[in-house]
Amino acid sequence: MAPCSGTAQQGAPGARYQRGSMGDVAEERNLVVVEDDPNISDLLDVYLRDAGFRVLQADRGERGLELVEQHRPAMVVLDIGLPDIDGFEVCRRIRAKSAVPVLFLTARDGEIDRILGLELGADDYVTKPFSPRELVARVKAILRRGLPDTRDDASIVHIGDDYVIDVGRREVLRRKESVPLATREFDLLAFLARNQGLALTRQQLLDGVWGADWYGDDRTVDVHVRQLRKKLGDELPLATVWGIGYRLG
Repeated sequence: MAPCSGTAQQGAPGARYQRGSMGDVAEERNLVVVEDDPNISDLLDVYLRDAGFRVLQADRGERGLELVEQHRPAMVVLDIGLPDIDGFEVCRRIRAKSAVPVLFLTARDGEIDRILGLELGADDYVTKPFSPRELVARVKAILRRGLPDTRDDASIVHIGDDYVIDVGRREVLRRKESVPLATREFDLLAFLARNQGLALTRQQLLDGVWGADWYGDDRTVDVHVRQLRKKLGDELPLATVWGIGYRLG
């Protein structure tokens, strides 16, 4: 499908809005797309709108941060190469205040860039050129994983004496203090907690947390484990099982 034009009305500098006001749209259907190429941004707007989302578009990092602050979107699709501040810095600032899912969309395909994006708390990484339909599918998959688990036996999980995972609230407490985690970090911890005492391979973790249709380097798991250890402290009984993967408890 060729990029479409005229799908969004011009708003404040650095942003393009779809017709209609944001006040009549539920926040869980709002997405922020930060992309300085108008053809790509409008193409994403078309596909995401067809999937039922309302898209707020920004062509600069600072404007994207303003939209995230103002509208508390369900997700952010974020280019790395922006004309003011790069996407890594935008993600860093978002993560300082929010656990909103972030999907990087970029022409950079280097391993270092992917690892840096994941360490900053990104939930997925799509490289250009890309399939718009695949990107929409990834957005939906990330948002599905962010839904509360309503199973009664999984709503509260204790890890030793110091940690409590409230799956329904998507909250982790360390000695009764809340610890903010990115979406994938929380999902990985919750999956490990539901399988406490079991040594799980990286592939089992990828299938259980990222989904069986996810493709990429299994070192993604290692990056997220490092982040969990960093945020939750040395008391977290998350052990490396050499030659296999990881075990919690």
